Parts: sequence; C-alpha cells; structure tokens
Amino acid sequence: MSFVPERTTALHACRLGLDTHQEHTIYLRADSPVCHSEGFTALSRVLVRSQHHHLIATVNIVTGDLLQPGCVGFSESAWHHLKLKAQTEVWLSHPRPVQSISYIRGKVYGKSFTPEQLHEIIADIVAGRYADVHLAAFITACSGDNMDINEVIALTRAMVDSGNSIDWNQPMVVDKHCVGGLPGNRTTPIVVPILCAAGLTMPKTSSRAITSPAGTADTMETLTVVSLSLKDMRRVVKKEGGCLAWGGSVRLSPSDDLLIQVERALDIDSEGQLIASVLSKKIAAGATHVLIDIPVGPTAKVRSDQAARQLADSFQAVAETLGLELSVLLTDGSQPVGRGIGPALEARDILQVLQNDPAMPNDLFQRAAAVAGAMLEMAQIAQPGEGEQHASEILRSGQAWQKFQAICQAQGGLKTPPVAPYRYEYLVNGGGKVLQFDNRLLAKVAKLAGAPASPASGVDLHCKVGDRLSKHQPLLTLHAESPGELNYAVEFLEDHPEMIELERYEN
Repeated sequence: MSFVPERTTALHACRLGLDTHQEHTIYLRADSPVCHSEGFTALSRVLVRSQHHHLIATVNIVTGDLLQPGCVGFSESAWHHLKLKAQTEVWLSHPRPVQSISYIRGKVYGKSFTPEQLHEIIADIVAGRYADVHLAAFITACSGDNMDINEVIALTRAMVDSGNSIDWNQPMVVDKHCVGGLPGNRTTPIVVPILCAAGLTMPKTSSRAITSPAGTADTMETLTVVSLSLKDMRRVVKKEGGCLAWGGSVRLSPSDDLLIQVERALDIDSEGQLIASVLSKKIAAGATHVLIDIPVGPTAKVRSDQAARQLADSFQAVAETLGLELSVLLTDGSQPVGRGIGPALEARDILQVLQNDPAMPNDLFQRAAAVAGAMLEMAQIAQPGEGEQHASEILRSGQAWQKFQAICQAQGGLKTPPVAPYRYEYLVNGGGKVLQFDNRLLAKVAKLAGAPASPASGVDLHCKVGDRLSKHQPLLTLHAESPGELNYAVEFLEDHPEMIELERYEN
C-alpha cells in the first residue's frame, strides 16, 4: 500500500554511507525547516516515510556542509530498510509514544512485568520502535536476579512469538547450547556431525558472540556459509540431517538478535535473559530435546556448583512449562578448551579433531564426545553410561568428518580458515608449573587482538594446567589482523601477568 503524504515538507534522501550498526539513524541540517516546524533535536525519535515503506529512526543534527539544503541523510541500516534510491522523497513526523517504555521504568522501581507487558515490549523491539538506549534500559532492568521464573517464562514465550518457528514434522529434533564463559569451548561443530551421523536430526542455529571472542556462528563462518534462508536451511537438513547456521538469518526470535547487539556493547548477559534467549531460539527452531552445557569454574561465567544447580533448575522449570525435554550437563570450566581462542583458531582445532589429526587438542575431542554422548543417551541411541564411547567411535571412524564435510558442502562449500599476518609470542620469564588460567582475562586479550570482528585474530595457547615450562618457552601466541590491534593486546597481556598463574621454580 502506498503512503499518501500529509502536508509536511518533503525532503530528498541522501545516502551517507555511515555504519550505525543496527540502529536506524537519519541526519538533518541544523537549519532545516523541518527541524524548526516539528521541533526535532539531536536524538529525537522520528517516523520516516517513503511512498512504500516506513521506519522509526534517531535524529543526528549536522552543523557543517555534509548535507545540501532540502536533504536528509541516512545511515546504511536505515537506507536499506526503506529501500531508498538517491533523491527519493521522504516525509518526517513524530511517531506515536511507545507505551511499553513505561513498563521498563516500572521494573527499575521494583515492579514485575506481566506477560502482556513483555509481549508488548518484544513486539515494539522487533518493530524498531526502541532506540539502542531503550534496549540498554530493558537489558539493565532485567539484569542480575531481577526477573523471577514467571517473568522468564513469559519473556521466552514473547520472544518465540516475535519471529518465525519451524516444524520439522518429526517426533525428535535435538539441539544443544553452552552457556559460555569458557574460551575455546567450540564443541557444537563437532557434536552436530556426530549426532547426524548417528541418524538424529539436528538443525543447529547459533548466535554470534555476545561477550566472548567467538560464537559458533562466527567460527563456522570461517569454514562455510552460515547465513542461510529458511528455505536453504530446510534443504540442508533434509539432505544431511543437520546444519550449522546463524540464527539471525532465519529470523528465529529476532528480538534476541537485536538485544544481543546491545548486550555485547554493555558486556551484560543476565541469567533471565540468557534462559529466554537460549530456549526461545531452541523452541522456534523446532527442537524437542535440548542439552544445556554449563561449564563451572572460578573464572567461568558460572563460578560455583551452587550457582550452576540454580541455573540448571531455572532452565528445567522454563523448559518443562513450555513442553521442551531438557537435560543439563555440568562440566569443568576451570581452564580454556582446545588451543585457539578466536573464530579461525577455534576452527583449526575443530578440523583437527574431526580429521583425527595427531596434533589435535585432546581435551576438545573428549569434551565434544562427552556432550554428544549425553545427547545420544538422551535420545536413547546409546544406553546410559555408553554414550561417550559411542560418540568417540563415530569420531575415530571418520564418519563425523564425512558428515561435517557434507553439511558444509550443502551450505555453500568448505573453506580454509584465514591466518593472521601479525603475531606475538609471550614467553615464560622463568621456569614454572602452570597452576591456573583466568578465563575472563584470556577472553579479553583475544577481543583486544580483534576477535571476533577480525576472524583470524585471537589467542593460541601452548600450555595446560599442570604443564611444566622451561625458561623462554612460549605460553601463548597472539594473532592479529592489524598491528594496532596486536599492540593493544600485547600491552594488556603484559599488564596482566596473572592471566596465567605459574608456580615458579629454578631451571
């Protein structure tokens, strides 16, 4: 349906080529008659209409000569959303007030969300009525222990309802998720081909990194195409029994993808929103049986057995209410898994495990086999206590590697992960035994090196807890795609020697 403009001044659209990430932004001259007539100021929310499309955007004011009189500038996200062409006429007006923002204010002052309020909030987020500052307020209001179990259930339902859902017309569809906080714990690309080779259906949709140096989608993108349409995803799963796709490309719980972008900037990943995020995507992706991996360690996301059990109970309560079969696996989160931390480095480790390379990180092999084994037992493919052995046999036989290659080929081909051109070896000053790692600091230095935005960047570990190292032996190698990022990471690394704690001894 075409838009019939009201009696407001038409402006001509100008593409400025500015990347404002997910937030739609427009740019107006300070002397624009529209600013004066409508009272728009910097950071005002504005309804922008073309003949055929509309959106709500945030205004930035231009005082120089960036724009010609009578023009309105557009960020890349706003330009593409409106499907504009140069000099297209657009009209600006005030949007209707967003009522759901008042519910967030109520939450800040101690009120609980009702299911209806959460549905309205999520609907407004998906419709683009929230600026990033509003998303940040919602995330912060829900952080910590500020959501009870009924709110988490209602939020999960609202997030499922906000996007597409897939029905695979099968009695059992398996899925898994790790709550994170453990660098290098990239078991999913190994687990999926194991289970598919065993005859199970596992259409895996994964998120990009939130607070970590890599998410499964980031890592898989160095190996194959992950931005699959729903049609392509169905095709791959029908052919191979599973896929390894980015969830954002098929609009499963699209509100979650918008929230994740802001969570990443805030470095916040609250328990209630974590549960809603994970389970909404599993339900929307058509899963019937889900395993949750919770690494527990002093510097992991979940730091104690008590906190892990509490989180597991919350997952179970929400899953049971929503009709999802769920198991929880508590795993060792005391040190990183594998050697690589960062998309391409983790992809290298994955390939070594799948190919049974003698140089592979054995802990990643064992962890993937344990997770896959628990899922084989949950699906009654293996008897209790025999799942890990069954998964290990599928890995060692080469069946998982064959299935992984087939999935990647169906998704668009198998690529070689990129290699960073800049490196720095961090050496032991004196001999010592490795006592422990600080997972959070290791994740931080990998991000400073450029991960995950620069996929070849990150950290390559050369030791594990208990290893005895000689003087000048390398502890780790930093990888970066630019010298500036490498310098940032090196500076942080040298300022935080406690990142890897050694028990010193004389050589």
